Amino acid sequence: MFDLTQDIRPLTDFKRKTAAFTKQLKKTGQPLVLTVNGKAELVVHDVTSYQRLREMIERAEAVAGIRKGLESFKRGKGIPLGRTDQRIRRKYGIPR
Repeated sequence: MFDLTQDIRPLTDFKRKTAAFTKQLKKTGQPLVLTVNGKAELVVHDVTSYQRLREMIERAEAVAGIRKGLESFKRGKGIPLGRTDQRIRRKYGIPR
């Protein structure tokens, strides 16, 4: 797990040594926290680790949505798939 307190650098260092930091980001896959006037302001990722992060977020959101739907269905809300299928077929004239 990444520890945000470990890899913190001033933005000015990043500007001066962009190539070295880029190499580090690609090698480690860990984000870099950049500070401005001593305060954390930016997080920089290499594209591969950022893409992986986005995919994890999308999966987590999908799982949360599925759980919410299942809980709603358990409370008696929602329409069973068979009935929904019939309604859609009837509405759009789709044969079985």
